[in-house]
Amino acid sequence: MTDTNTIEGFTGRFVTDLAAVAHAATVVVGDKLGLYRALSERGPSTAAELAAATGCDERYLREWLSAQAASEYAHYDPATERFHLDEGQAACLADEALPTFLAGGMAVVSSMHKDDARIVDAYRTGAGLGWHEHHHDLFDGTERFFRPGYVANLVTSWIPALDGVEAKLAAGATVADIGCGHGASTIVMAQAFPASTFVGFDYHAPSVDVARKRAADAGVSDRVTFEVAPADAYPGTGYDLVCIFDALHDMGDPTAAATHIKASLAPGGTFLLVEPNAGDRLEDNLNLIGRIFYSASSAICTPASRAQDGAACLGAQAGEGRLRAVCEAAGFTSFRRATETPFNIVLEAR
Repeated sequence: MTDTNTIEGFTGRFVTDLAAVAHAATVVVGDKLGLYRALSERGPSTAAELAAATGCDERYLREWLSAQAASEYAHYDPATERFHLDEGQAACLADEALPTFLAGGMAVVSSMHKDDARIVDAYRTGAGLGWHEHHHDLFDGTERFFRPGYVANLVTSWIPALDGVEAKLAAGATVADIGCGHGASTIVMAQAFPASTFVGFDYHAPSVDVARKRAADAGVSDRVTFEVAPADAYPGTGYDLVCIFDALHDMGDPTAAATHIKASLAPGGTFLLVEPNAGDRLEDNLNLIGRIFYSASSAICTPASRAQDGAACLGAQAGEGRLRAVCEAAGFTSFRRATETPFNIVLEAR
């Protein structure tokens, strides 16, 4: 017998998701054009007023604004035909300086759709798809999605949760940031600890070029450098702190990377590993966070690992148990969860 309630329930869920995916494209457009920022700064605006402020076409903006109102990403007043953002909407969509800014994450999802032909081919052949082979929206989106979390937590709670690290950084330490991407985490640390020196490493040369520009713009080039190098062969030893932020699971051979990190640390040095928050079992992760990270991992993280030597394919929901096993195999004898956020687990290895 057909279970009508089950069918209708899932149909409703699917239509809701379809609406969200369709709306996501408008978020990317609005973010790239600065429409949310302009609407937040101007306050209640008609389509014509927002068009005049942004230099965009009025008719397109009327449709875009209507989509925002229908998706509850903006409010609409029929009496004045004006749209506005409330405080919560503005905090998530309009101000990149706030730790609540989330709009950048939509660019990551956008890259997944733009790369769908390559992803389909990888699934059929079992081949990998390297990070560098993705649409550039992935690189910009990753920086803009994770940076607010680093700004909010890295200096205020993650580093203080480590044993003795904050004092070392304040006094002057040497730090390596592995898989640094555009350098967001490296720069946040450099701004907070001017007595220390920092070097970010990434195998993706275009990202390193962006990171260098970001450091110059932030005024920290005197204590921050960026170099092209892989995680298992970056130069230097005697580091007081080596960090990996949201990147170990992307690596083909995370154990080789962790082994090299251990060898590069100074005596008493610390390995700070930040990864997406996850339990050790699939059933622990059947929730909203798991939905985000499993979906991203199926198109980005797992194919990236498959494209490299080792092809460990930890996935973005690796969980503390597997991460502990990687660090112990690399020779670390001390491993603990220092702290966590809804999105991240913060692990300390020595």
